[in-house]
Amino acid sequence: MKHFGLIIIGDEILSGKRQDKHMAKVIELLAARGLALAWARYVGDRRDHITAALRDAFSGDDIVFSCGGIGATPDDHTRQCAAAALQRPLVLHPLARELILERMRDVAREQGKPYEPERADNQHRLNMGMFPQGAELIANPYNKIPGFSVGDVHFVPGFPVMAHPMIEALLDGRYAALHGSHRQAEHSVIVMGSMEASLTPLMEAIEADHPGVRVFSLPSVDHPVYGRHIELGVKGAPDVMPAAFEALRRGLSVLGVALGPEVVR
Repeated sequence: MKHFGLIIIGDEILSGKRQDKHMAKVIELLAARGLALAWARYVGDRRDHITAALRDAFSGDDIVFSCGGIGATPDDHTRQCAAAALQRPLVLHPLARELILERMRDVAREQGKPYEPERADNQHRLNMGMFPQGAELIANPYNKIPGFSVGDVHFVPGFPVMAHPMIEALLDGRYAALHGSHRQAEHSVIVMGSMEASLTPLMEAIEADHPGVRVFSLPSVDHPVYGRHIELGVKGAPDVMPAAFEALRRGLSVLGVALGPEVVR
């Protein structure tokens, strides 16, 4: 099974100047397709930290979306760090160049100004098409400035209005065959007046006897209805999960604990 990861880059997120909008949206996009996010990583604008995070992504088997830092200002380092992590040169992608020039034409026309591709600021904008050698483009429907992919690691802008449609297009195109492969069911029960330590042997036995099922324990100390309690349950593929929950119920009955309502997700 392929797993999905998310890297979110930018000092503005870690400092609190901007609130991250990527993780919740990526979780939503994945869940709508029967997929799930396995991990997420936040990284500031330090090149060594970004390079290390990307080196891990490239060396793994996960599908990874990296959001942010692919512009051409001094605080954008992601393209350079991707090249360093891959030990490849940065090169101007020919199709990216054409798309950026096309965007320049569009802006000039919208502003009623002449199209001047040789102007210094426009030449600088071509740096947004400098990607690690061998990279593939990710179409940007918002303003045509592309992102890029190297293998299963995909780089999109930090702007949600651009990043999220680009990620969605990858999910529905390149990864359409994976839809539904992470689909899981959850079944839990409220356990009253018990401690996690006393329930741990039962939890371990359930996981040992039911491969592919995971047990979860969510304790609460101040719930407005149940007070101190534990939501204890199992999650896994819909076809194997019911037997695991029935075994959990039997084990709780043997322990003689008081049970509240069940929760099915």
